[in-house]
Amino acid sequence: MIEGLASLFLLMGTAFILVAAIGLLRLPDVLCRSHAVAKASTLGIFLVLLGLWVVLGVEAAGLKILLAIFFQVATIPVASHLVALLAWDKNLPLWRGRQRPAAELDPEVEKG
Repeated sequence: MIEGLASLFLLMGTAFILVAAIGLLRLPDVLCRSHAVAKASTLGIFLVLLGLWVVLGVEAAGLKILLAIFFQVATIPVASHLVALLAWDKNLPLWRGRQRPAAELDPEVEKG
């Protein structure tokens, strides 16, 4: 039972990490890529670590794995947000369907 649950967590986690890698390669611009990587890799790492926790048991690595999960869930989305913010500030090319707001294109337009 425990091996089956751990295998399920590990397979789901690796599937989400694979989706993050595919999203990184296939999506059109930096903002889309950072969104895909942040969501899918966070959930993937969370599930892989949860599967490892089930295999090792609470006594062996309970607090260490819970801390690793906490820090991954806390830092990956923040880092992805900072990458997207830097790309936005540096005016990196956007996907052809996405436009910048008028207030950022024309400095004379008041920011509301």
